[in-house]
Amino acid sequence: PMTDLALTMACGPYDRMEALRYGAVCPQGVDLRYLAIQDPTEIFGRMLRHREFDLAEMSCSRYLSLRGRPDYPFIALPVFPSKLFRHGFIFVNTKAGIQGPKDMEGKKVGVPTYSQTAAVWIRGILQSEYGVDLDRIHWYEGPIDVPGHQDLAAGRPDKRISIQEVPDGQTLSEMLESGELHAMIGARAPGCLGTTDRIQRLFPNYRELERQYYSDTGIFPIMHTVVMREEVHQANPWVAQSMYKAMVESKKMCLSEMKFTGAMRYTLPWLYDDLDGMDDVFGGDPWPYGIAANRKNLETLQQYLIDQGFANEARPLEDLFTPIVGAGT
Repeated sequence: PMTDLALTMACGPYDRMEALRYGAVCPQGVDLRYLAIQDPTEIFGRMLRHREFDLAEMSCSRYLSLRGRPDYPFIALPVFPSKLFRHGFIFVNTKAGIQGPKDMEGKKVGVPTYSQTAAVWIRGILQSEYGVDLDRIHWYEGPIDVPGHQDLAAGRPDKRISIQEVPDGQTLSEMLESGELHAMIGARAPGCLGTTDRIQRLFPNYRELERQYYSDTGIFPIMHTVVMREEVHQANPWVAQSMYKAMVESKKMCLSEMKFTGAMRYTLPWLYDDLDGMDDVFGGDPWPYGIAANRKNLETLQQYLIDQGFANEARPLEDLFTPIVGAGT
């Protein structure tokens, strides 16, 4: 008998991927081993350095800026396991005199890695929605809460910017709390948030603003995509379609289980109210896959990468992702 192709996939422990993880959904022709790894940067590092997995979650900004290189060993599927609104991820020291976004000009702002997708989106939103001149910000790269070596292999932009590493043994969280940094942006909240009145969000009403941003732009910012090793794709071109369909099916299952009202699946007291709100804003699926449904999202991120010096030109999205029949690509 024909045996299924054994493949390993590393991705976060997401509800939308749960059915794949536990085998409730099996991709056609694939014997999938799903490694649920909490820290995305660990997945990216292991994939980029040692190509440890056949498929893996990957930083979307890193993918879009590297895919053009002749030696780049991965191709992405139009699947986006991580999306996150970012207005709530700008943290300020209240003593720094930052009342609004424009006040960040001329200030010292921490960021874990300048090139991370969250930071690219936040800077893009500050510039395009609030007119912030990014060139006037002094950037400081460093670990958020735990001192130690930073992985800066992620790359710096091609344009001249004011950027330096924080001193050895220091963290962004400590420096923000002490006032050495005036603000911080990034993918995670610093440990000092909630422990002192001095640290606040730039936009305390971020949920309202994010909802307005979605209503104005139709963008729910994409953070990560899923890449496959190019040689796996070349040898088995059918795998992309098979995995895509399975990931769509897994997400569908997660949404229907989440909406079951007989008993609450998640530890969220107002889950059902949130679900109603989610349907009001997003319609049936808050998390579409495929290029068609995400075109503006991806083109905006591509433009931000060009503006910020990480990419030279926009490339057609159809060239960047595996073709999928029936996904509007």
